[in-house]
Amino acid sequence: MIRVPCGMTLVVGLGLSGRAICRHLARLNVSFMVADTRDAPPGLEAFCAAHPGVSVHCGALAELDMSQAEEVVLSPGVDPRAPALAEMAEKHNPQTGEPRLVGEIALFSRAVRAPIAAITGSNAKSTVTTLLGEMAAASGVNVAVGGNLGTPALDLLDASPAAGLYVLELSSFQLETTPHLNAECATILNFCEDHLDRHGDMAAYRAAKQRIFRGARHAVVNGDDPHTWPAVEILLPTSRTRRFTTQAPAGADWGLAEHESETWLMQGAAPWLAAGELHMAGRHNQQNALAALAMGQALGLDAAAMCAVLRRFSGLAHRSETIAKINDVIWVNDSKGTNVGATLAAVNGLGSTLSGKLIVLAGGVGKGADFTPLAEPLAAYARCVMLFGADAESIARALDGQVPVQRCVDLADATQAAAAMAVPGDGVLLSPACASLDQFANYQARGEAFCEQVKSIARAGKKAGEAAP
Repeated sequence: MIRVPCGMTLVVGLGLSGRAICRHLARLNVSFMVADTRDAPPGLEAFCAAHPGVSVHCGALAELDMSQAEEVVLSPGVDPRAPALAEMAEKHNPQTGEPRLVGEIALFSRAVRAPIAAITGSNAKSTVTTLLGEMAAASGVNVAVGGNLGTPALDLLDASPAAGLYVLELSSFQLETTPHLNAECATILNFCEDHLDRHGDMAAYRAAKQRIFRGARHAVVNGDDPHTWPAVEILLPTSRTRRFTTQAPAGADWGLAEHESETWLMQGAAPWLAAGELHMAGRHNQQNALAALAMGQALGLDAAAMCAVLRRFSGLAHRSETIAKINDVIWVNDSKGTNVGATLAAVNGLGSTLSGKLIVLAGGVGKGADFTPLAEPLAAYARCVMLFGADAESIARALDGQVPVQRCVDLADATQAAAAMAVPGDGVLLSPACASLDQFANYQARGEAFCEQVKSIARAGKKAGEAAP
């Protein structure tokens, strides 16, 4: 048994966040050692060179006696319910009452000296985080953006020490080891089944997400999804909670309503921006825009600057990204749609805004997912579903005659088939509801391949038009 010295901090996990934790502790001159369950974690040699003298244990956590550790700080990828951590999970600091088993965001919350805007949800976290960051910058705020997206939160403190606002995307893995975040404004955008292999059930998953509201000054919640509202034990005053909805909003809440014969983004009865001015496609992205506006207003951002950002922000790559409009057919890359919940959001969001129908490209590695929730919205909005990849037949069985399907050899074949079928007013949506690893290195490679194929279709169409008499 290897004993962690009395008073020393133990960092568990040498991934991206684990290394950021170590850099933060080194800047604070806190004595620490490191453990990683892998025998040879990537980057170990470079880590040892950067932190000479720091002890590193590679192997089972059960080989460590952590009982005398001052604190154990977990990387998000480490499950705090691991048997070897059970003893530490029960311990608290006698002076502060805080748990002695925490994560990176707990350290961030202690150290930060500027307001935090915190965003979580099952889908769209990255889009709203990036959008809010751009709104803050356009409003003249010195803003730093990161967390689960891009730069680890603790590295932001070093890279942007003068920031006037930190905008953080946070995962359930990060939040479950954060006792109190104390955000200026926090939101859960949406909630659907995900990460049950880690959390065990939906109740535990929701409890992890709910931690984002602990100590928050303002909350923004999805009025269409009660699971995103603060739990009773951390309920905020109504005056500091704002809702966004796809319905006409009441009071100071945010929503969509008819104004001057078109759909507008509204706060109560006040029109802010015509939905048609958004550069992002789909009802779900209108929801994302409303969430960002609600958070921005709570943070005191400039209204005109926020609307200007919405008029130019086209979304993130591979996340309901509009990549082309060819012969009045919109082409959307949602390769990041690797689970059923994400694809549901894309289908409902885009399908409800089209004059025509959707042609959806789906398939890949389904990870044992239940695809049956896709049947009803696809029946309502889709002309056809082009299926490819390892779990194409599983999706076909789940759709079970609800919508026409066509088997394709691969993504390229599916894209060409969609181009041949689409008519003006339609939308072609790559939102696979599956991981990509059967045919691609990752979802980014899948999305990039789709974009290249669409460019080829556009070039072919242009040449055909030039050749026409």
